[in-house]
Amino acid sequence: MDAHRQAYREEAYELLTELESSLLELEENPEDMDLIGRVFRAMHTIKGSGAMFGFEDIATFTHEVETVFDKVRNGQMTVTRELVNLTLRARDLIKGMLDASEGGEPVEGREAEEVIAGLRALVPAPEVRDPLPMESVHAPLDTEGKGDAAVTYRIRFIPTPEITVNGTNPLLLLAELRQLGSCRVVAQMERVPALEECNPEFCYVYWDVILTSRRGIDAIRDVFIFIEDDCELKIDTIDDGGILDVDSDYKKLGIILAERGDLTRQDMEAILARQKRFGELLVEQGILQPEKVESALIEQQHVKEVRKERQAQESASSIRVPAEKLDILVNLVGELVTVQARLSQTAAGRDDALLVTIAEEVERLTNELRDTALNIRMLPIGTTFSKFKRLVRDLSVELGKDIELTTAGAETELDKTVIERLNDPLVHLIRNSIDHGIEMPEAREAAGKPRQGTVHLAAVHSGDSVLITITDDGAGLDKEAIRAKGVDRGLVTTGAELTDKEIYNLIFAPGFSTAKKVTSVSGRGVGMDVVKRAIDALRGTIDIASERGKGSTITIKLPLTLAIIESLLVKIGTDCFVMPLSIVEECIELTREDVANAHGRNLANVRDQIIPYIPLRERFRIQGEPPEIEQIVITTIQGSRIGFVVDDVIGEHQTVIKSLGKMYKDVKGLSGATILGDGSVALILDVPHLVREVEREQVAR
Repeated sequence: MDAHRQAYREEAYELLTELESSLLELEENPEDMDLIGRVFRAMHTIKGSGAMFGFEDIATFTHEVETVFDKVRNGQMTVTRELVNLTLRARDLIKGMLDASEGGEPVEGREAEEVIAGLRALVPAPEVRDPLPMESVHAPLDTEGKGDAAVTYRIRFIPTPEITVNGTNPLLLLAELRQLGSCRVVAQMERVPALEECNPEFCYVYWDVILTSRRGIDAIRDVFIFIEDDCELKIDTIDDGGILDVDSDYKKLGIILAERGDLTRQDMEAILARQKRFGELLVEQGILQPEKVESALIEQQHVKEVRKERQAQESASSIRVPAEKLDILVNLVGELVTVQARLSQTAAGRDDALLVTIAEEVERLTNELRDTALNIRMLPIGTTFSKFKRLVRDLSVELGKDIELTTAGAETELDKTVIERLNDPLVHLIRNSIDHGIEMPEAREAAGKPRQGTVHLAAVHSGDSVLITITDDGAGLDKEAIRAKGVDRGLVTTGAELTDKEIYNLIFAPGFSTAKKVTSVSGRGVGMDVVKRAIDALRGTIDIASERGKGSTITIKLPLTLAIIESLLVKIGTDCFVMPLSIVEECIELTREDVANAHGRNLANVRDQIIPYIPLRERFRIQGEPPEIEQIVITTIQGSRIGFVVDDVIGEHQTVIKSLGKMYKDVKGLSGATILGDGSVALILDVPHLVREVEREQVAR
């Protein structure tokens, strides 16, 4: 049962995410029946599955919300801002109950009672009506006070044998169907095997149901909504409330059996062999040409085949796989890449054409497998974007501002690990845009801007990276205030000449804040330094552009994946190091003469441009004499060009990233390690961290 409860939790979390998104859209489009239906179905699924798997608190609480939205769906209530607010609170409480089931903080019953009371207060009082005549009291339950005609449906419900093992009781579903109207149920026993072959935990019975109801086909489907993947369900309208009635007769027995699929084509042909077919009679009597009959039969067969193929494709379009299995797959692919590199290196060192051919084929297949495995882990970043609509909505209300969040590029894909670790940095950045960037409505009007401010969140692919931008049309950054605060904090000297980029980068210093007062949203100087560290940990970069009075744009550049990267392999003495290829611009030579001309400063003249460099042999205290001609690997960090001096540049390398382990987690300047083709270990350089350490040392001097 634990596995089923865990599966329910996973599904419920997904439904709650969808519910939040639907509610925010519904607030903007309160008449959209499709959105209302989505909210109701999410609640219905959470309630129904929760009751089956022992989450009685969730089922009971969700039932109250579902009841209200059932009235909205039936036109008895309208969607208001207060209803959306209460439903969002209910959504948060349901999430809290799910968290509590896994050891989280329990949800206070008082808060749940407040939400339920608020929802009940929104329900309109029932109208006072004349007493019903006695015969109406005994009418079927399908009336529901509606004026729609009662429609009769034929339902064939064929559950999978394992449905009872999963915790579902089909009899409860049939009981729920009976509440929709006049209902007749017939159990079909043909799948029941011999006693010795029976599994007592399996369900071998399926049911035919004839239901007359005014509730509509959607109400029937809602009964089965949370077991759609565990049953075969067929619903046909067999009587449409008298719209097409000609007389009181109904279909002949053979037609009914054929429509149900209980009578095969062969059996039908055998029975009807004694009489001529309908088409043959039409042709014989000269009513139709044979070609027209044949054409109708072809149409019939074609539509059947198309529908069958479409249904097969839809049913096999996706499967649910635990994230842990994907992680294991990518780890194994990483090991395979390492072994393939060893095979290629071994083959290159031997004079064996056959071995070289095999190594090349293995390399091709390994690359394809690597790309496929990494693509499986890719998720659209829109799953993260949708979460921030609620954040912007709630903060706007709290701060008394009118702000709209717009998004673009939601379909842009990133590795799931990157997306998971990107959430907190984006929250900090959006909160800052709302609190510090967007002005109050009155101030915006005075400045000639619309009262409503805009925060725009966008993502786009750029080579082997993704660019994420957060743009607001607010007041922009105050360079003088930032500079003054930097001088006050001792981060820069009073007369230092700084570019705009260097001034903006000061806000990433720990504890830096220009806010005049501390609020519940910001002002404590905690946040932007955390953002910087988080982006650095993802091997990304962050850049700020701003114009006073017009707004700011923050651009984050991230690698597509954290598992396998293209890199540059370099050597210092006998030690190998790896640098991400995405930040490398070029490699140039550094001679002893160049070093002498710099007069003790770590500067190189590259095409009349002075570029600072960091000698890694000296930095890492590697013993031995450097070669006569060293190499400078020039990189771009935060818009600045910085070089790293190494003994030799070996070339491009496909790097499978391995963590350093707990013993080395605090080592500065290194972000991981990889295994080379010969079995030796190469360390992965944390280039941005190395640059910051050197800058900090220079300021300290």
